[in-house]
Amino acid sequence: MNFNKKLVTLTTTALSTFVLVSCNTTEDVTKHTNLPAEKFDLTHWKITIPTDINNDGKVDSISTQAIQTYQHPDYFYLDADDNLVFTTPNKAFTTPNSSNTRSELHQVVAGLEDKGDKYDNNFTIQANEDAEKYGQIGGNLKATLQVNHVAKRAKYTEKAPAYSVVVGQIHATKDKEFVAEGEGYGYGNEPLKIYFKKWPDHDYGSVFWNYERNLEKENPDRKDISYPVWGNSWIDNAAPGEAGIALNETFSYEVNVYENTMYLTFISERLGTVKYSINLADNVDAYGKIDELDNPNGYTGDGNFFKAGAYDQCSIKDDPGFWYPACLGTGEWETDKANGDYAQVTFMELKVGPATAPKE
Repeated sequence: MNFNKKLVTLTTTALSTFVLVSCNTTEDVTKHTNLPAEKFDLTHWKITIPTDINNDGKVDSISTQAIQTYQHPDYFYLDADDNLVFTTPNKAFTTPNSSNTRSELHQVVAGLEDKGDKYDNNFTIQANEDAEKYGQIGGNLKATLQVNHVAKRAKYTEKAPAYSVVVGQIHATKDKEFVAEGEGYGYGNEPLKIYFKKWPDHDYGSVFWNYERNLEKENPDRKDISYPVWGNSWIDNAAPGEAGIALNETFSYEVNVYENTMYLTFISERLGTVKYSINLADNVDAYGKIDELDNPNGYTGDGNFFKAGAYDQCSIKDDPGFWYPACLGTGEWETDKANGDYAQVTFMELKVGPATAPKE
């Protein structure tokens, strides 16, 4: 299996800096002359890349310190306009708890002072009784981006994750201590995933966001609740037409977790502004209705972190489960790129920081 190890300079948590070279080195060196950290503030990010450069059988994670001098010519680089590109094939290395590949940043609240502490590295909401232990109460993520490509081929086209990519997240931390004590937290669920999905025969795709009920994995009610922004939600296979967003069309999002509330703002020059808000300390949904199936205290006890990039939802796993559309891929990057079996997202702006008081 070849996951296309080309020219790349990096420092992983386990290895010192080294260089890998392929026959395409001339093109790679001249194409990308600046490092991402020279144009984007990456001092509060680490990244997961769908490779296994050190051959340890695990997906590569590049630390906050190492990402300051890191790029990958296929999966994480600056384009000719100094925009930040994330690319990930359907078939490649994945994290242990996912069958989906990703080229995706993971927030580290402690930044370059990261000492691996679960509190310092994450933020929480004000209602958390241990809120003062965390590196931050609430947080803010702003992004301006284009989705350039989503996977084109899936065996189970009716499954919602087919043809989609996640471009921004809030992820709760996995915490075995909370789970063991029955606190109702620590499951590692996601109060936010921002999606783009486009069927191969549609001219436009849809942008929507999902909230995951904060329940244990085995609970059948642990499901994503989908909210449309432009176009359709993820289970609607109708063409959104011009009410949706096209590939390579610019849009922006802001995620502002202030005190206990997550405020979402989506902006398109062509389609206007869409806003949502949801309290993360209770089980009232974004439409103001009580969700009897959700955790009554929402994500109150959890630590959280932002993620941004390209989290490909087109899993190659062939399984009856909801999340497995059996998308195609060979594991050979050039082949998969030619066949359209990948996702790519380009960011023009990407900033993370403290929460801000919402404007009236």
